[in-house]
Amino acid sequence: MFNYFVNSFKRKMARRYFKVYPSFVETVDLPKTGSVQFANWSNPLVTHKNITQEKVDFFERLVPKGSMCIDIGANIGEHTVSMGLAVGKSGLVVSFDPNPMVFNVLKTNSELNQDKTHIEPFNCAISEEDGEFYYNSSEASFSNGGISTEKINRHGKFQLEQKIKGVNLDTFLHAHFAEKLSNLRLIKVDTEGYDKEILKSIAPIIRKYKPVIIAECFPKLNKEERLDLYHTIAQHGYDLYYFKDIDHAADTHKIAPEDMERWKHFDICAKPRT
Repeated sequence: MFNYFVNSFKRKMARRYFKVYPSFVETVDLPKTGSVQFANWSNPLVTHKNITQEKVDFFERLVPKGSMCIDIGANIGEHTVSMGLAVGKSGLVVSFDPNPMVFNVLKTNSELNQDKTHIEPFNCAISEEDGEFYYNSSEASFSNGGISTEKINRHGKFQLEQKIKGVNLDTFLHAHFAEKLSNLRLIKVDTEGYDKEILKSIAPIIRKYKPVIIAECFPKLNKEERLDLYHTIAQHGYDLYYFKDIDHAADTHKIAPEDMERWKHFDICAKPRT
């Protein structure tokens, strides 16, 4: 009971007062992958995350070794690292997160397991055009949040002092990873309800390289927004699948536009038709 009140107090302070929380590195032995290190964030508002063999196997089912993957809205890197382990040292994961607080942990995770992964992290958002944006959060410790062109936005009243950099992904990739793009096999987007806008902004990449797409159907999206998300992906010749969790044994089944309101919050795995 004492620990409950202590942790509750810590969470309350994190919501109200700004503080930089450090990361801490843990080691886990995975049955097939071997020994893996992962940095968690000590922010009391953040759920402890684990790297598991099931998560690595999920991505191995979707992309072969040596592939290039992109993680947009990577947070501290749970899925970035899992992707990295799946595609191996010969592959590449390019990950983006605009939140400088979580990016510090993401960068640490990109530097671990270098014998097994190749991860390139960037502290910026993906936007239609290059520019600068405000970053707001509902918590003072900035455990999550989102970007906006306006000072006041739906993500909360706490705002970073510095603006966040936004980049056009197509331009950015051709400037920094042009020689790797032919191996692009997967793009994951998880951006607190802005997935649709990002997917629209990267349409040239989707049309040309036909990567597997993983996106979130955010719980606050209305019917029109959900249908727009579906068609934004499907128009490129993709079949969409519901899945419950990033796990090799996750329940998955094909969905149609009318299914977009069946679940309040779910993830989509979209595969190009062959």
